[in-house]
Amino acid sequence: MEILIAKSAGFCFGVKRAINMATDCAEVSDGEISTLGPIIHNPQVVDKLDKESNIKITESVEDMKSGTIILRSHGAKLSERKTAEKKGLKVLDATCPFVKKTQEFVSELTADGYTVIVVGEKEHPEVRGIVSYGKEEIIVAASVGELEGLSQCSKIGIVAQTTQSQENLQAITAYCVPKAKEIKVFNTICSATSVRQKESVELSKLVDSMIVVGGKNSANTRRMADICRSIQPKTYHIETADEIEESWFVGINRLGVTAGASTPNWIIEEVIERVS
Repeated sequence: MEILIAKSAGFCFGVKRAINMATDCAEVSDGEISTLGPIIHNPQVVDKLDKESNIKITESVEDMKSGTIILRSHGAKLSERKTAEKKGLKVLDATCPFVKKTQEFVSELTADGYTVIVVGEKEHPEVRGIVSYGKEEIIVAASVGELEGLSQCSKIGIVAQTTQSQENLQAITAYCVPKAKEIKVFNTICSATSVRQKESVELSKLVDSMIVVGGKNSANTRRMADICRSIQPKTYHIETADEIEESWFVGINRLGVTAGASTPNWIIEEVIERVS
C-alpha cells in the first residue's frame, strides 16, 4: 500500500510558537505555571506539557493566586487578561499573532461604528476572545443561515475565525452586501489553514482512503476531516495511532495522511509507523 503524506501536515506557526513559549517559561520560572484553558487543542501535547514541564490547566483566572498564567494560542477574553493583571499574575501572551490581529480589527471596527460580524463558531474559545474586543451587539455566524433576518445596517465590518474556510467567508460576505451601504472585510483566515485545506482536497482526490490526525476538540482538524470526507467517504479522524483498525485497509491501494495544525510530528510519525 502506498502512503501519501500532506506536505504541510502538523504544527502551524502559531501553535509551534505557543508551545515554545510555554516550555521556555517552564525552564526559567520557579513558581506555578498554568495555561488559561488548553494551550492548543491536542490532548496528547497538553498531557506532555503537564508531565514534563509541570504546566497545568486552569479554566478560570480566579483560581490562581500567584505565578504565571499563559494566554493560549486561541487567545483569551479581554476581561480575563485584565483580571489576571489586576491580581498581580505574570501574564505570558502566547496568542497566535493572526488571532491577535483579528482582535485588533474588531476593536477598530467597533470604535468606528460598524456592525461587526464574526464568521465562526460561537462557542469556540478563539471566537469568544475575539468578540470580547467589541461591543455586546457583535454578531457571530457560522453559516449564512445563521444571519437570516439580519436588519439593514449603515456599515458592516466582517472578520473571520482564523480556521474558517475561504468559501464560508465569501458566502457570508456576499449575503451581507445588500444589507449595508458600506462593507469592510478583513480576511483573517490563517494562510496555513487555507494551504492545509487545499492540500487535503487534492490529496483526497488521489487516494482510496484518508486518515486525518488531530485532536477531536480541534476545529481546524474537524473541518479538514469534513472536507476530506466530502471527497473521499473513507476518511477517518483519529487522535493517536492506537485508534487505527486493520479493517480500514482492506482493498486500499493508496492511503492519504494529513494532520491538523495542532498535531505534533511525533504523533504523525507514530501513525505512519502503525499503518506501515
